[in-house]
Amino acid sequence: MILTIDIGNTSIALGGFLADELKFVVRLSTDITKTEDEYASKLLNILEIHGVNKKEVDGAIISSVVPPLNTVMKEAIKLAYGVDALIVCPGIKTGIGILCDAPTSVGADLICSCVAANEFYGSPTLIVDMGTATKMIVTNKNGAFTGVSIIPGVMMGLNALASGTAQLPQISLEAPPTVIGKNTVDCMKSGVVFGNASLLDGMIDRINREVGEELPIIMTGGYSAAIAPHCEHKMTIDKDLVLKGLNIIYHKNK
Repeated sequence: MILTIDIGNTSIALGGFLADELKFVVRLSTDITKTEDEYASKLLNILEIHGVNKKEVDGAIISSVVPPLNTVMKEAIKLAYGVDALIVCPGIKTGIGILCDAPTSVGADLICSCVAANEFYGSPTLIVDMGTATKMIVTNKNGAFTGVSIIPGVMMGLNALASGTAQLPQISLEAPPTVIGKNTVDCMKSGVVFGNASLLDGMIDRINREVGEELPIIMTGGYSAAIAPHCEHKMTIDKDLVLKGLNIIYHKNK
């Protein structure tokens, strides 16, 4: 089994692949204060819950946008499973180009998304990744990363709305029955859900005009399922796109 670990600002997604089949996905809260021993213990416990024996783990690969955790997680995997994890970084083989002003500055998660989108859906593609931030990533006909638009994430906006005002509460992320809300909670839900859907639709139109064609859209990330149904553009949802890209990159480098 190959472990694929995507370390994000809010959560860590951990997937286990047998060949090209994703057997499970679990999520941990990102915590830069935890040590390699604490993360090793968490990894062992979680995989045991999913029936994975430590001897079954043959390799691991990490993508991260939280640099302080890179070495911690690599050491945790070494402690728990005795394998040296790969880290997606400049110099690793991905099979795609990176066409931007500073290729080494492109987030590892963005590269993994492009690799998986090119492999499973073809190119060119517009990838919408709705995590802590919302990223709209464009690939060209050869699958190369050509650029990205980064937008404050869904929960980032919602938390700012609730914490920055005296009378607006914390709410769940779900669509209200109408766009025009009749109470405080539904008014907020309308703005967050329909507002983000409209933002995506508008940005998709702008990107399509800029590239000169209508791009297929792949939606991924933790908040995609809540927002995608309310967008006017047709989208394919693949919540495990980054993990699939990690598995592809692992095999290209092993």
